[in-house]
Amino acid sequence: MGREVRSDTGDGNGESTFTVIVAAAANLGIAAAKAVAGLVSGSSAMMSEAAHSLADTVTEIMLLTALRRSGKPADEDHPVGYAGERYVWAMLAAVATFVGGAVFSVYDGIHTLTHGEELGDPLVSYVVLAVAFVLEGFSLRTGLRQVRAEARERKSPFFTYLRRTPDTTVKAVVLEDSAALVGLLLAAGGLLGGQLSGSGVWDGVASILIGALLVYVAWVLGRSNAELLVGRPLPKEMRDAVRAELLAVPQVEAVLDLTTLIQGPGEALVAAKIDFRDGVPAEEVERACEEAETRLRARVPAVRRVYLDPTPGGGRRGRERD
Repeated sequence: MGREVRSDTGDGNGESTFTVIVAAAANLGIAAAKAVAGLVSGSSAMMSEAAHSLADTVTEIMLLTALRRSGKPADEDHPVGYAGERYVWAMLAAVATFVGGAVFSVYDGIHTLTHGEELGDPLVSYVVLAVAFVLEGFSLRTGLRQVRAEARERKSPFFTYLRRTPDTTVKAVVLEDSAALVGLLLAAGGLLGGQLSGSGVWDGVASILIGALLVYVAWVLGRSNAELLVGRPLPKEMRDAVRAELLAVPQVEAVLDLTTLIQGPGEALVAAKIDFRDGVPAEEVERACEEAETRLRARVPAVRRVYLDPTPGGGRRGRERD
């Protein structure tokens, strides 16, 4: 039997929950502080950052809901479990990021450019931005630590794992916290530009750029979740391992049709049409199917459900459906 294959379908519910809670707690406090600083300084960029942090907090609440609901066991109404709910709620979280943060930021920036603004004392805003940078950095560090550990465990490059991981909750935290740090720098630049020039244009431009950044994050997260909701196969390395284990069963002649589907982090389905060797009795086919399932689960731990269909070979051999 080949070595165990672990790829980007690893489960990490406990770690993901901790990562999301840390991010939610940080963002809730930061949102309130930014709103106060924005009102005191009259900065639209600071108000945009407050909306940004509030949207992130709502996002993390939705991600916590996703983690809780996706962990429910399968039942009669949901025979393959609730893992897909994680992607539904994560998709809603991406929409919240777009509507709650991006739309407000762009609107506020355009309003500042067209109507101007009265700049107040920026000192409070600078202090809040500095504290927020430290807190967001701590939250990002927690998320990065989890991603690095999981990427190392699966022997995958960091950015490849982050891009392909089906654990979209931790992916959302990492992307949103990264965007938050960039947004803080943009807000600081807008404040400084306004302070030096006496014009609110810098602040308005910073607000629009923060909105554009949030649009990008929402688009990346939305696309990732949509891809998983529609249906994504196991990575090629794992599909090859599945095929190899099926062919390693002595009674198997060929794998005619192989379908794999990621159902959630650490949870995948395998369905295959199998051509068994001529003359193999029915009871031996049953034992061979059991052996194949055992081998698959040992080689690829992410495989939770296996459906094998004995099918005469005919002219179809080796076809793989993703």
